[in-house]
Amino acid sequence: MKKFLALTMAAVMSVSLLAGCGGNKDSGKLKIGGAGPLTGGAAIYGNAAKNGATIAAEEINAANPNGLQIELRYEDDTHDPEKSVNAYNTLKGWGMQVFLGSVTSAPGVATSVEANADHMFYLTPSASSTDVLGGVVNPLTGTVDVERKDTIFQMCFVDPNQGSASAQYIFDQKLGDKIAVIYKNDDVYSTGVFNSFDAKAKELGLNVVSVTTFTEDTQTDFSVQINDAKAAGADLLFLPMYYQPASLILAQSAAAGFAPKYFGIDGMDGILTLEGFDTSLAEGVMLLTPFNADSEDAATKSFVEKYQAAYGDAPNQFAADAYDCVYAIYQAATKTGVTADMSASDICDKLVAEFTSMTFNGLTGEGMTWAADGTVTKSPKGMVIKDGAYVGMD
Repeated sequence: MKKFLALTMAAVMSVSLLAGCGGNKDSGKLKIGGAGPLTGGAAIYGNAAKNGATIAAEEINAANPNGLQIELRYEDDTHDPEKSVNAYNTLKGWGMQVFLGSVTSAPGVATSVEANADHMFYLTPSASSTDVLGGVVNPLTGTVDVERKDTIFQMCFVDPNQGSASAQYIFDQKLGDKIAVIYKNDDVYSTGVFNSFDAKAKELGLNVVSVTTFTEDTQTDFSVQINDAKAAGADLLFLPMYYQPASLILAQSAAAGFAPKYFGIDGMDGILTLEGFDTSLAEGVMLLTPFNADSEDAATKSFVEKYQAAYGDAPNQFAADAYDCVYAIYQAATKTGVTADMSASDICDKLVAEFTSMTFNGLTGEGMTWAADGTVTKSPKGMVIKDGAYVGMD
């Protein structure tokens, strides 16, 4: 009896292992997984990415009923690295063949290690830290800080690009004579952007008169940082951070009688939909983003209309990047003959080769290309909040 049970268990384990390593023979669809904060303080980003990816998958399946079909599943990581690894493993157990990656950077660093070790293709919409990719040259030291993770790619700008592009934009547009910076020093996203901004600002000769920081535990009271910027006579405040602390800085600055210009990055996208926030405080806030929901091109208008009909609000950059992720994966998969019965490892080989040679047109950029280090090339857009909406500055 014991021998029979042992043989039975061995057979079950063999089938399970084959299911995990092999293709997807059950549904006949390419299984794409994603992880992000679907609950908690950063949920606006995770749900936006999930919603944008869902629209793309539905469009592809409807437009190509006899072609490669997509099955999409998201797991909640609550913006927590440990939970993001659990989410990744849940998706792997489901039979995931391609990973849309984590939505935010700290979880993205954690899951990229797992996916690279599993030889799983990984395309994140918005985890922008260079540590997600590895193998990226640090602009401050000129050295590679983390070994390249060969299967990992980004749809978003990496943090150094956002920081240096912000400094260049502020310089070119002459947006401020005295610049103050507040950044979160225990967050890889915020510090990564700040470090490259600081290096570029020094190169350009920007007059940075105040640099202050905060942490996860101190992101409710910004009186010290605001007073320092105000005392230094800053006329522009650069905020490389997510929109939640930025919204408090805007409110507390107004209460303190401090009214500089504000300049942010892609993490600021979503501030207009923050529950309980007085959106008039964001009037005139500028940011760099790859997506403008108010664009008049046909693709953007169609996406925005579908998104609003399905979810009741306008899509942000995170939704658009995730939408582009699904379409870029589909373009590469169909070009290289990927089928749903292939293993995740074989699919990864095909997608890596195609991504480093293809050109992709999406909502967040025309003529996008990917370098061998996994970074994307596309142009950011300068946006300003006017009358409660994003308006192009260029």
